[in-house]
Amino acid sequence: MHLLQGSATPAGTRRFRDRSLGGQRAVPAHFRVAPGDISVSSLGLGTYLGRPDGPTDLAVEHAVRVAVTSGRINVLDTAINYRHQRAERSVGRALAHLAETGVPREEVFVATKAGYLAPDGESPLGAADWVEKELVGTGVLDPSDIVDGSHAMSPRYLEDQLERSRKNLGLATLDLFYLHNAADAQLPVVGPEEFRRRLAAAFEFLERARSDGRILSYGLATWDALRSVSGEAGFLSLEDAVAVAREVGGERHGFRFVQMPLNWAMPEAVARQNQRVHGERMSAVAAAARLGLGVFTSVPLVQGQLARRGPARDGLTPAQTAIQFARSWPGVLAPLVGQKTAEHLSENLALATRPPWGPAEVGALLS
Repeated sequence: MHLLQGSATPAGTRRFRDRSLGGQRAVPAHFRVAPGDISVSSLGLGTYLGRPDGPTDLAVEHAVRVAVTSGRINVLDTAINYRHQRAERSVGRALAHLAETGVPREEVFVATKAGYLAPDGESPLGAADWVEKELVGTGVLDPSDIVDGSHAMSPRYLEDQLERSRKNLGLATLDLFYLHNAADAQLPVVGPEEFRRRLAAAFEFLERARSDGRILSYGLATWDALRSVSGEAGFLSLEDAVAVAREVGGERHGFRFVQMPLNWAMPEAVARQNQRVHGERMSAVAAAARLGLGVFTSVPLVQGQLARRGPARDGLTPAQTAIQFARSWPGVLAPLVGQKTAEHLSENLALATRPPWGPAEVGALLS
Protein backbone atom coordinates (compact mmCIF):
# COMPACT_ATOMS: atom_id res chain seq x y z
CA MET A 1 0.00 0.00 0.00
CA HIS A 2 1.57 3.28 -1.13
CA LEU A 3 0.83 6.13 1.27
CA LEU A 4 1.68 9.76 0.63
CA GLN A 5 4.26 10.73 3.21
CA GLY A 6 4.27 13.91 5.27
CA SER A 7 1.63 16.02 6.97
CA ALA A 8 0.53 19.62 7.19
CA THR A 9 3.42 21.69 8.58
CA PRO A 10 3.84 25.30 9.72
CA ALA A 11 6.22 26.03 6.85
CA GLY A 12 4.11 24.26 4.24
CA THR A 13 0.83 25.90 5.19
CA ARG A 14 2.50 29.32 5.39
CA ARG A 15 3.77 28.73 1.87
CA PHE A 16 0.21 28.02 0.71
CA ARG A 17 -0.99 31.19 2.44
CA ASP A 18 1.81 33.36 1.07
CA ARG A 19 1.29 32.10 -2.47
CA SER A 20 -2.42 32.86 -2.17
CA LEU A 21 -1.83 36.37 -0.85
CA GLY A 22 0.91 37.07 -3.38
CA GLY A 23 -1.45 36.13 -6.20
CA GLN A 24 -4.20 38.27 -4.68
CA ARG A 25 -6.43 35.24 -4.40
CA ALA A 26 -7.37 36.09 -0.82
CA VAL A 27 -7.16 38.84 1.75
CA PRO A 28 -4.82 38.34 4.75
CA ALA A 29 -7.72 37.89 7.19
CA HIS A 30 -8.84 34.85 5.21
CA PHE A 31 -6.12 32.82 6.91
CA ARG A 32 -5.91 31.94 10.60
CA VAL A 33 -3.35 30.15 12.74
CA ALA A 34 -4.53 26.83 14.18
CA PRO A 35 -2.97 24.87 17.04
CA GLY A 36 0.41 23.56 15.97
CA ASP A 37 1.17 26.86 14.19
CA ILE A 38 -0.68 25.64 11.10
CA SER A 39 -2.01 28.31 8.71
CA VAL A 40 -5.54 27.39 7.65
CA SER A 41 -8.03 29.00 5.30
CA SER A 42 -11.21 30.39 6.86
CA LEU A 43 -13.20 28.21 4.47
CA GLY A 44 -13.00 24.45 4.64
CA LEU A 45 -14.30 21.87 2.19
CA GLY A 46 -16.76 19.38 3.65
CA THR A 47 -17.57 16.06 2.00
CA TYR A 48 -20.66 14.78 3.83
CA LEU A 49 -23.50 14.89 1.32
CA GLY A 50 -24.05 12.86 -1.82
CA ARG A 51 -24.96 9.40 -3.05
CA PRO A 52 -22.44 6.54 -2.75
CA ASP A 53 -21.93 6.30 -6.50
CA GLY A 54 -19.37 6.96 -9.23
CA PRO A 55 -20.63 10.38 -10.39
CA THR A 56 -20.53 11.71 -6.83
CA ASP A 57 -17.04 10.25 -6.37
CA LEU A 58 -15.87 12.25 -9.37
CA ALA A 59 -17.68 15.41 -8.24
CA VAL A 60 -16.05 15.30 -4.80
CA GLU A 61 -12.61 14.58 -6.26
CA HIS A 62 -13.00 17.49 -8.68
CA ALA A 63 -14.21 19.83 -5.91
CA VAL A 64 -11.15 19.07 -3.78
CA ARG A 65 -8.81 19.71 -6.68
CA VAL A 66 -10.50 22.99 -7.62
CA ALA A 67 -10.73 24.23 -4.03
CA VAL A 68 -7.07 23.61 -3.26
CA THR A 69 -5.61 24.76 -6.58
CA SER A 70 -7.65 27.97 -6.27
CA GLY A 71 -5.33 28.90 -3.43
CA ARG A 72 -8.35 29.66 -1.27
CA ILE A 73 -8.92 26.42 0.65
CA ASN A 74 -6.36 24.20 2.35
CA VAL A 75 -8.71 22.59 4.91
CA LEU A 76 -10.39 19.31 3.94
CA ASP A 77 -12.88 17.55 6.20
CA THR A 78 -14.26 14.05 5.76
CA ALA A 79 -15.22 10.93 7.75
CA ILE A 80 -14.99 7.22 7.16
CA ASN A 81 -18.78 6.82 7.24
CA TYR A 82 -19.43 9.60 4.72
CA ARG A 83 -20.87 7.94 1.63
CA HIS A 84 -19.81 4.56 3.04
CA GLN A 85 -16.04 5.22 2.85
CA ARG A 86 -16.25 6.64 -0.67
CA ALA A 87 -15.82 10.26 0.45
CA GLU A 88 -12.42 9.47 1.94
CA ARG A 89 -11.39 7.68 -1.24
CA SER A 90 -12.42 10.63 -3.40
CA VAL A 91 -10.38 12.97 -1.21
CA GLY A 92 -7.45 10.56 -1.36
CA ARG A 93 -7.42 10.48 -5.16
CA ALA A 94 -7.55 14.26 -5.28
CA LEU A 95 -4.67 14.60 -2.81
CA ALA A 96 -2.53 12.20 -4.84
CA HIS A 97 -3.20 14.23 -7.98
CA LEU A 98 -2.44 17.51 -6.20
CA ALA A 99 0.87 16.17 -4.90
CA GLU A 100 1.83 15.10 -8.42
CA THR A 101 0.91 18.47 -9.94
CA GLY A 102 2.53 20.93 -7.57
CA VAL A 103 0.62 21.15 -4.27
CA PRO A 104 2.75 19.34 -1.67
CA ARG A 105 1.17 17.31 1.10
CA GLU A 106 2.66 19.75 3.66
CA GLU A 107 0.38 22.58 2.47
CA VAL A 108 -2.99 20.90 3.09
CA PHE A 109 -4.70 20.16 6.42
CA VAL A 110 -6.75 16.94 6.30
CA ALA A 111 -9.23 15.84 8.97
CA THR A 112 -11.33 12.70 9.20
CA LYS A 113 -13.56 11.08 11.82
CA ALA A 114 -14.38 7.67 13.25
CA GLY A 115 -17.07 6.33 15.53
CA TYR A 116 -20.10 5.46 13.45
CA LEU A 117 -20.17 2.03 11.86
CA ALA A 118 -19.04 2.51 8.27
CA PRO A 119 -19.79 -0.39 5.88
CA ASP A 120 -17.85 -0.26 2.63
CA GLY A 121 -20.00 1.15 -0.16
CA GLU A 122 -17.89 -0.65 -2.74
CA SER A 123 -18.29 -4.09 -1.14
CA PRO A 124 -20.78 -6.59 -2.58
CA LEU A 125 -21.91 -7.34 0.97
CA GLY A 126 -24.91 -5.62 2.50
CA ALA A 127 -24.28 -3.28 5.42
CA ALA A 128 -25.19 -5.74 8.20
CA ASP A 129 -23.23 -8.59 6.61
CA TRP A 130 -20.20 -6.34 6.12
CA VAL A 131 -20.20 -5.30 9.79
CA GLU A 132 -20.53 -8.93 10.89
CA LYS A 133 -17.77 -10.19 8.57
CA GLU A 134 -15.26 -7.33 8.80
CA LEU A 135 -15.73 -6.10 12.36
CA VAL A 136 -17.57 -8.49 14.67
CA GLY A 137 -16.37 -11.74 13.09
CA THR A 138 -12.73 -10.64 13.17
CA GLY A 139 -12.86 -9.56 16.81
CA VAL A 140 -12.31 -5.91 15.93
CA LEU A 141 -15.62 -5.01 17.50
CA ASP A 142 -17.29 -6.56 20.53
CA PRO A 143 -21.08 -6.23 20.23
CA SER A 144 -21.13 -4.83 23.78
CA ASP A 145 -19.12 -1.83 22.56
CA ILE A 146 -21.82 -0.83 20.05
CA VAL A 147 -24.23 1.87 21.19
CA ASP A 148 -27.69 2.15 19.56
CA GLY A 149 -26.57 -0.24 16.84
CA SER A 150 -24.46 2.44 15.16
CA HIS A 151 -21.56 3.80 17.23
CA ALA A 152 -18.41 2.52 18.93
CA MET A 153 -15.24 4.07 20.34
CA SER A 154 -13.23 1.17 21.77
CA PRO A 155 -9.48 1.31 21.09
CA ARG A 156 -9.49 -1.85 18.96
CA TYR A 157 -12.27 -0.41 16.80
CA LEU A 158 -10.53 2.96 16.46
CA GLU A 159 -7.33 1.18 15.44
CA ASP A 160 -9.20 -0.56 12.64
CA GLN A 161 -10.90 2.64 11.52
CA LEU A 162 -7.69 4.65 11.57
CA GLU A 163 -5.96 2.13 9.33
CA ARG A 164 -8.90 2.04 6.92
CA SER A 165 -8.92 5.84 6.79
CA ARG A 166 -5.18 6.03 6.13
CA LYS A 167 -5.61 3.57 3.27
CA ASN A 168 -8.71 5.31 1.89
CA LEU A 169 -7.01 8.70 1.98
CA GLY A 170 -3.65 7.36 0.84
CA LEU A 171 -1.93 9.25 3.66
CA ALA A 172 0.75 8.07 6.04
CA THR A 173 -0.21 10.75 8.58
CA LEU A 174 -3.60 12.31 9.21
CA ASP A 175 -3.49 15.87 10.47
CA LEU A 176 -6.61 15.53 12.61
CA PHE A 177 -8.53 12.45 13.69
CA TYR A 178 -11.86 13.17 15.39
CA LEU A 179 -13.98 10.98 17.57
CA HIS A 180 -17.21 11.37 15.64
CA ASN A 181 -20.16 12.47 17.81
CA ALA A 182 -18.83 10.33 20.64
CA ALA A 183 -20.47 12.36 23.39
CA ASP A 184 -23.73 12.71 21.46
CA ALA A 185 -24.05 8.99 20.79
CA GLN A 186 -22.58 7.53 23.95
CA LEU A 187 -23.23 9.84 26.90
CA PRO A 188 -27.04 9.49 27.02
CA VAL A 189 -26.72 5.71 26.83
CA VAL A 190 -23.75 4.80 29.06
CA GLY A 191 -23.80 7.76 31.47
CA PRO A 192 -21.06 10.21 32.51
CA GLU A 193 -18.85 7.82 34.51
CA GLU A 194 -18.65 5.11 31.85
CA PHE A 195 -18.31 7.71 29.10
CA ARG A 196 -15.33 9.25 30.87
CA ARG A 197 -13.71 5.82 31.09
CA ARG A 198 -14.34 5.19 27.39
CA LEU A 199 -13.05 8.66 26.48
CA ALA A 200 -9.84 8.08 28.44
CA ALA A 201 -9.29 4.74 26.71
CA ALA A 202 -9.88 6.34 23.30
CA PHE A 203 -7.53 9.24 24.09
CA GLU A 204 -4.86 6.77 25.25
CA PHE A 205 -5.08 5.02 21.90
CA LEU A 206 -4.91 8.33 20.03
CA GLU A 207 -1.83 9.38 22.01
CA ARG A 208 -0.15 6.16 20.87
CA ALA A 209 -1.17 6.90 17.29
CA ARG A 210 0.46 10.34 17.66
CA SER A 211 3.63 8.77 19.02
CA ASP A 212 3.99 6.48 16.03
CA GLY A 213 3.30 9.28 13.55
CA ARG A 214 -0.05 8.13 12.19
CA ILE A 215 -1.87 11.27 13.35
CA LEU A 216 -0.73 14.76 14.30
CA SER A 217 -3.65 15.63 16.57
CA TYR A 218 -7.08 14.47 17.63
CA GLY A 219 -10.38 16.08 18.45
CA LEU A 220 -14.07 15.77 19.20
CA ALA A 221 -16.61 16.34 16.43
CA THR A 222 -19.99 17.05 18.02
CA TRP A 223 -23.60 17.81 17.19
CA ASP A 224 -25.60 18.64 20.34
CA ALA A 225 -22.98 17.94 23.01
CA LEU A 226 -21.43 21.41 23.03
CA ARG A 227 -24.71 23.24 22.36
CA SER A 228 -26.74 21.67 25.18
CA VAL A 229 -26.63 22.75 28.82
CA SER A 230 -25.28 21.13 31.96
CA GLY A 231 -27.74 18.60 33.31
CA GLU A 232 -28.95 17.43 29.91
CA ALA A 233 -28.06 13.83 29.10
CA GLY A 234 -25.72 14.58 26.21
CA PHE A 235 -23.96 17.66 27.61
CA LEU A 236 -20.16 17.65 27.34
CA SER A 237 -17.91 19.86 29.45
CA LEU A 238 -14.91 20.94 27.40
CA GLU A 239 -12.93 21.58 30.56
CA ASP A 240 -13.54 17.97 31.66
CA ALA A 241 -12.58 16.60 28.23
CA VAL A 242 -9.30 18.53 28.33
CA ALA A 243 -8.70 17.21 31.85
CA VAL A 244 -9.02 13.64 30.51
CA ALA A 245 -6.52 14.44 27.76
CA ARG A 246 -4.06 15.82 30.31
CA GLU A 247 -4.44 12.74 32.46
CA VAL A 248 -3.51 10.38 29.64
CA GLY A 249 -1.21 12.59 27.54
CA GLY A 250 0.26 15.17 29.90
CA GLU A 251 0.42 18.88 29.18
CA ARG A 252 1.60 18.22 25.62
CA HIS A 253 -1.42 16.06 24.80
CA GLY A 254 -2.77 15.91 21.26
CA PHE A 255 -6.40 16.93 21.93
CA ARG A 256 -6.32 20.14 19.93
CA PHE A 257 -9.59 20.59 18.01
CA VAL A 258 -13.36 20.49 18.33
CA GLN A 259 -16.09 20.71 15.73
CA MET A 260 -19.64 21.94 16.34
CA PRO A 261 -22.60 23.29 14.33
CA LEU A 262 -22.87 27.05 13.88
CA ASN A 263 -25.29 29.05 11.77
CA TRP A 264 -27.87 31.67 12.67
CA ALA A 265 -30.56 29.02 12.92
CA MET A 266 -28.31 27.09 15.33
CA PRO A 267 -26.29 29.81 17.12
CA GLU A 268 -25.86 28.09 20.48
CA ALA A 269 -22.09 27.60 20.08
CA VAL A 270 -21.62 31.35 20.38
CA ALA A 271 -24.89 32.55 21.93
CA ARG A 272 -25.34 30.15 24.87
CA GLN A 273 -23.16 30.55 27.97
CA ASN A 274 -23.20 26.83 28.69
CA GLN A 275 -19.56 26.05 29.48
CA ARG A 276 -17.41 26.81 32.51
CA VAL A 277 -13.63 27.28 32.48
CA HIS A 278 -12.02 27.90 35.86
CA GLY A 279 -15.48 28.74 37.18
CA GLU A 280 -16.27 31.37 34.56
CA ARG A 281 -19.32 30.90 32.35
CA MET A 282 -18.84 31.29 28.60
CA SER A 283 -19.93 29.95 25.22
CA ALA A 284 -18.54 26.75 23.73
CA VAL A 285 -16.47 28.66 21.16
CA ALA A 286 -15.06 30.94 23.85
CA ALA A 287 -14.33 27.97 26.13
CA ALA A 288 -12.47 26.19 23.34
CA ALA A 289 -10.33 29.27 22.76
CA ARG A 290 -9.61 29.60 26.50
CA LEU A 291 -8.54 25.94 26.62
CA GLY A 292 -6.28 26.20 23.55
CA LEU A 293 -8.54 24.25 21.20
CA GLY A 294 -9.10 25.15 17.55
CA VAL A 295 -12.73 25.29 16.41
CA PHE A 296 -14.10 24.19 13.06
CA THR A 297 -17.84 24.62 12.53
CA SER A 298 -20.29 22.49 10.57
CA VAL A 299 -23.58 22.95 8.68
CA PRO A 300 -23.14 26.67 7.83
CA LEU A 301 -25.87 26.28 5.19
CA VAL A 302 -28.01 23.73 7.11
CA GLN A 303 -27.56 21.33 4.20
CA GLY A 304 -28.49 24.00 1.65
CA GLN A 305 -31.57 25.43 3.37
CA LEU A 306 -29.99 28.81 4.13
CA ALA A 307 -28.64 29.03 0.57
CA ARG A 308 -32.22 28.74 -0.70
CA ARG A 309 -34.17 30.68 1.93
CA GLY A 310 -31.69 32.62 4.05
CA PRO A 311 -31.20 36.40 4.16
CA ALA A 312 -28.68 38.23 1.99
CA ARG A 313 -26.45 40.94 3.43
CA ASP A 314 -23.66 43.27 2.33
CA GLY A 315 -24.01 42.49 -1.37
CA LEU A 316 -23.58 38.76 -0.76
CA THR A 317 -25.80 35.90 -1.89
CA PRO A 318 -27.77 34.02 0.79
CA ALA A 319 -25.19 31.19 0.74
CA GLN A 320 -22.28 33.61 1.04
CA THR A 321 -24.06 35.48 3.83
CA ALA A 322 -24.52 32.26 5.82
CA ILE A 323 -20.89 31.24 5.37
CA GLN A 324 -19.68 34.75 6.18
CA PHE A 325 -21.67 34.64 9.43
CA ALA A 326 -19.89 31.46 10.55
CA ARG A 327 -16.36 32.49 9.50
CA SER A 328 -16.63 35.89 11.19
CA TRP A 329 -16.98 34.75 14.81
CA PRO A 330 -13.81 35.22 16.90
CA GLY A 331 -12.38 31.84 17.81
CA VAL A 332 -13.68 30.04 14.72
CA LEU A 333 -11.01 28.75 12.36
CA ALA A 334 -13.30 27.85 9.46
CA PRO A 335 -16.82 26.68 8.63
CA LEU A 336 -16.83 23.45 6.64
CA VAL A 337 -18.88 23.80 3.48
CA GLY A 338 -20.08 20.93 1.30
CA GLN A 339 -19.81 22.04 -2.33
CA LYS A 340 -19.50 19.99 -5.48
CA THR A 341 -20.87 22.01 -8.41
CA ALA A 342 -18.78 24.56 -10.28
CA GLU A 343 -21.38 27.24 -9.57
CA HIS A 344 -21.32 26.69 -5.82
CA LEU A 345 -17.54 26.43 -5.69
CA SER A 346 -17.12 29.72 -7.54
CA GLU A 347 -19.71 31.46 -5.37
CA ASN A 348 -18.27 30.29 -2.06
CA LEU A 349 -14.59 30.63 -2.94
CA ALA A 350 -15.18 34.31 -3.73
CA LEU A 351 -15.52 34.94 0.02
CA ALA A 352 -11.75 34.52 0.36
CA THR A 353 -11.37 37.98 -1.17
CA ARG A 354 -13.50 39.57 1.55
CA PRO A 355 -12.49 40.15 5.17
CA PRO A 356 -14.73 38.68 7.86
CA TRP A 357 -17.37 40.87 9.42
CA GLY A 358 -16.83 42.75 12.64
CA PRO A 359 -18.79 42.11 15.86
CA ALA A 360 -21.62 44.51 15.01
CA GLU A 361 -22.20 43.02 11.56
CA VAL A 362 -22.14 39.40 12.68
CA GLY A 363 -24.17 40.10 15.80
CA ALA A 364 -26.90 41.79 13.78
CA LEU A 365 -27.91 38.45 12.30
CA LEU A 366 -28.71 37.15 15.78
CA SER A 367 -30.95 40.07 16.71
